[in-house]
Amino acid sequence: MSGALVAGVDSSTQSCKVVIRDARSGALVRQGRAAHPEGTEVHPERWWAALQEAIERAGGLDGVAAMSVAGQQHGMVCLDESGDVVRPALLWNDTRSAGAARDLVDELGGPARWAEAVGSVPVAAFTVAKLRWLAEHEPDNARRTARVCLPHDWLTWRLAGASGEITTDRGDASGTGYWSPATGAYRTDLLERALGATPELPRVLAPAEQAGTLAPALGDSTARLAPGTGDNMAAALGVGARPGDVVVSIGTSGTAFAVADTPSSDPSGAVAGFADATGRFLPLVCTLNAARVLDAAARLLRVTREELDELALQGPPGAGGLVLVPYLEGERTPNLPEATGSLRGLTLATATPAHLARAAVEGMLCGLADALDALGLEPRRVLLIGGGARSEAVRRIAPTVFGHPVLVPEPGEYVADGAARQAAWLLAGGPEPPEWAAGEPVRYEGPPTPGLRERYAEAAATASATAQV
Repeated sequence: MSGALVAGVDSSTQSCKVVIRDARSGALVRQGRAAHPEGTEVHPERWWAALQEAIERAGGLDGVAAMSVAGQQHGMVCLDESGDVVRPALLWNDTRSAGAARDLVDELGGPARWAEAVGSVPVAAFTVAKLRWLAEHEPDNARRTARVCLPHDWLTWRLAGASGEITTDRGDASGTGYWSPATGAYRTDLLERALGATPELPRVLAPAEQAGTLAPALGDSTARLAPGTGDNMAAALGVGARPGDVVVSIGTSGTAFAVADTPSSDPSGAVAGFADATGRFLPLVCTLNAARVLDAAARLLRVTREELDELALQGPPGAGGLVLVPYLEGERTPNLPEATGSLRGLTLATATPAHLARAAVEGMLCGLADALDALGLEPRRVLLIGGGARSEAVRRIAPTVFGHPVLVPEPGEYVADGAARQAAWLLAGGPEPPEWAAGEPVRYEGPPTPGLRERYAEAAATASATAQV
């Protein structure tokens, strides 16, 4: 492995990022990125075009001995008998399948039955709910569907030349709603319940099992393809999370997840019982509204994100009682796909840019604090990552909302880095991924803000009740 390079891909909702690192040390050699189109349904060919552009901007794949793709979870990619895409992929944040999810939960006998079967209770994001929506609303496309896979599966298959079987890994498979982390097997009965058929599914690879080799047209045909995984699983790899750590990731979505040695099963549906990319498990709570809450607040105040940071830090802790419940595009936890945001506690005194900026940061963090609480763990460390964690206001306010110190690792492309580390693991072999040197994270501390969580809980309960009327 001496001198070898590995490539890691993060094909996320908003963009594609490629990092190329030294396989032994993890040192960054070069990187590139390209944008994805906006929207909650995207033709997979747009991901492929962005991947090619990101690879080119990263200087190509010369010298790369192994490669791995991490992708946004849950997205529904349907292929016909010829391997052609049947329709644009529905992304995780497309909520049109909310009714289908509720129907599936009821048909099986309630949330506890689903949690027992696959470790998670379906919501609109899950692939199984999107397949039910397809069967009900686009029956011709459902009948054309011969294979179903996830975004990272499809991109890995394309890198291998788009021939032969499609593969996946246990981490990404655990977000479909028809693969069980506890048994390590597909539940094709649940797939058939959703779609009315059992199309071909990707083969689930072991954590460091080879998925294929790079197609000759793309680079060195001896370059090996790792299994790839879902974005949250790759982030855990990239940040070096271990059992006892809780990672809070602030991106398009917000997640709180922990590395665990045993599978989880939460009948309330708040905690998704995923698998990770190492053979362990990854209980996870996801909120739909995260970094884009800050973007929305900046637009509303007509300031830049940097100026929003300054305003938020000028605002008093607790924003003087002003509370933003940031259900700006529905919500996943709690499961309120039709909910909208609300602002409570607006007075003459709190009607200032600084108060609103502070309320936006605190509201977003309160949703993530609820997610952290739902895991039911006493964390050894709380690691704060993602694009939203680059905000100084978020870093400094987070401990006052979470009630725990937070550690912020060095800025990086954690998902792409995790994919690169998986590729290095494929080259090195062994029971665990290779250890890469990492800088010391920065620690942020602060006293809990009195009454903030309680005011947020009251405002969120009112918003929830309104959304369910």
